[in-house]
Amino acid sequence: MTVDTTATARRPRVVRTRAPRHLGSHLFLLLLLVAFLAPVAWALVSAFKPAADIVNAPLTFDPSRFTLDNYTAMFQDVPIANGFVNTAVVLVVKGSLTMFFAPLAAFAFAKYEFPGKNLIFGAVLTTLMLPTIVLIIPLLLEMKLLGWVNTYQALILPGAIDAFAIFWMRQVIAAVPDELLDAARVDGTSEFGTFWRIVIPVIRPGLAGLAVLTIMNIYNDFVWPVVVASSERMATLQVVLSTLAQNITGNRIGADYATVTGELLAASSVALIPLLVLFMAFQRHFINGILAGSVKG
Repeated sequence: MTVDTTATARRPRVVRTRAPRHLGSHLFLLLLLVAFLAPVAWALVSAFKPAADIVNAPLTFDPSRFTLDNYTAMFQDVPIANGFVNTAVVLVVKGSLTMFFAPLAAFAFAKYEFPGKNLIFGAVLTTLMLPTIVLIIPLLLEMKLLGWVNTYQALILPGAIDAFAIFWMRQVIAAVPDELLDAARVDGTSEFGTFWRIVIPVIRPGLAGLAVLTIMNIYNDFVWPVVVASSERMATLQVVLSTLAQNITGNRIGADYATVTGELLAASSVALIPLLVLFMAFQRHFINGILAGSVKG
């Protein structure tokens, strides 16, 4: 039997061109990216424009008119350095408490059996459903009775052991194999030693993700600090930013709308930079942490 190779050779080859996969989703994500970043980019660029240009020509930027006057005036009129210091103190202490005690509590809920475990964990999760505004008055009365109003204790201790942090870490720790813990116990390691030497190294991605979220939540917290720390001495960065217009008009006689707007943009840009640097530096850890916290416990 012979095969006619001539007919096969003469048959035209059909070249199929495939459209780029997921082109529509990529375009949609690109539009979302532009929508989210456009206001941020405008604020950062406008902070270097003369105050009059921000109002008269908000969508243009002339590099020849680049100026630092808004930043210079803002640092003179606004106690933003004091806000940074207070926020840094609260961030370090409160963040450390969250990162230490939340994984410990989560370790107990994930790897131990004790009476009322599910009931207690359910009560912890129930607190996530309560709006923050509901807790403000009871907490403020408690701080007043303790004499902690306008103190670091009031800014740090309420909410230091966050229910969401416990839930997040429980989901992460639940995925740690029990065999690792049993092997450590057989070797004579204490329970805290097992947690510190075995569990912590395994859950580092989850801890990194929790750390980024904790820093962002504390850094951006406004409602509780503005209620419990009303004095300028204890004001955090977000409280300082909320009173910028008052400080500018109060410290500068005859300050017009353009001047206030320029200094507002300068202060907002300064406050935005730390979070941008943090997220860009720990983006990989943050994504890995989200994936680590999404396992089924």
